[in-house]
Amino acid sequence: MTRSDKIPDRVTATDAAIALIGKLKSIHGPLMFHQSGGCCDGSAPMCFPDGEFKTGDQDVLLGEIDGSPFYMGRAQFEYWRHTQLIIDVVDGRGGMFSLEGPEGKRFLTRSRVFSDAEWQALKTAEEKEPIDS
Repeated sequence: MTRSDKIPDRVTATDAAIALIGKLKSIHGPLMFHQSGGCCDGSAPMCFPDGEFKTGDQDVLLGEIDGSPFYMGRAQFEYWRHTQLIIDVVDGRGGMFSLEGPEGKRFLTRSRVFSDAEWQALKTAEEKEPIDS
């Protein structure tokens, strides 16, 4: 938890994902992530050079992983609102436009349901500062 002692992050990353992000940053510079919830590649987290993927009103900024912003399509967010996303990495080929592909790796989203206390803390925080802002 980085936003405060009591408010959980909506998105985190495993050590393996952080290591791959570091490698990709050394090659491509600052990064960003987007997960749309569409079919095929769109349902996986996609990694781009920061600013290369144009976000809009239909996207929600969930937080950052290793200093890289992580966006999710609004419809997908509504489905996953009650869960913390945990970005991991596995061997294999993922999205053809995602930067990790040539490394023989792909990012993968795991999740866990927020506890009742975490969910209440998030709801209270979002009453003060909506996630859409």
